[in-house]
Amino acid sequence: MIISHKKEDLRQVVDGLRRKNQTIGFVPTMGALHDGHLSLIRKGLEENSQMVVSIFVNPTQFDNTSDLEKYPRSIANDLELLQTVSKDLIVYAPAAEDIYGNSVSSEHFDFNGLEDQMEGQFRKGHFDGVGTVVKRLFEIVQPDTAYFGKKDFQQFRIIQELVKTHQLPIKIVGVEIFRDHDGLALSSRNERLTKAQREAAPFIYKTLKTAKHLFGTESANKVTEWVERQFAEQDLLTLEYFTIADEASLQTIQRKTKTKSYRAFIAVFAGDIRLIDNIALN
Repeated sequence: MIISHKKEDLRQVVDGLRRKNQTIGFVPTMGALHDGHLSLIRKGLEENSQMVVSIFVNPTQFDNTSDLEKYPRSIANDLELLQTVSKDLIVYAPAAEDIYGNSVSSEHFDFNGLEDQMEGQFRKGHFDGVGTVVKRLFEIVQPDTAYFGKKDFQQFRIIQELVKTHQLPIKIVGVEIFRDHDGLALSSRNERLTKAQREAAPFIYKTLKTAKHLFGTESANKVTEWVERQFAEQDLLTLEYFTIADEASLQTIQRKTKTKSYRAFIAVFAGDIRLIDNIALN
């Protein structure tokens, strides 16, 4: 396994692979790796000669400094876990200065309105931070293909828009949500859940599955009202939002159209821990 902390070192490795006409896949992460991340890497290994994995907790995408401070970090554990997938991975684990230089700040992006929906309404500046770091990572790694989990479906769509807008020669692949045995979507934040919160959290996916069933016969508004009633009865889980949106525009739908694909999105607090999930509806 090759571990680079400086972009210059990583570029030397990548340039060497390019000279051998090897294809490069890329999975950007913020560490605290779990089986969801590993599923992205495994898919990348099937489709590319070499895989680069970045481990970097990006400060510009946190609108809450407390959330940034509490975000789990364990580079030693991450590297050990990566070894179980492949001993030939290339890891880029930079300090903030290597990405941002002397100014840790976001660029401003226009994602054609995708950034204004859902997460964008509750986490101001979040997607400018995501766009900034992903664009810079793409410039450093220059992958052929990059892999993103669909748990962060809005982020996945925004990265697709980033590549399209900036005409980057990178294929973006979305990988299905990796879930625990009880349906909870895997997330680095799950590590912070108390035992009681962890036992309550599968209710999120259970509710999404029922919402999908209801969507077959009920309007989006009726389904939304039903979900809100379910969470009103929960002691350990607080609903921040539930919305049914067009997969392409991410705009909340007013009326179903047979030719469009829809997805339900949810954000829930367990104490101060924020969990998100989604499900395809049709």
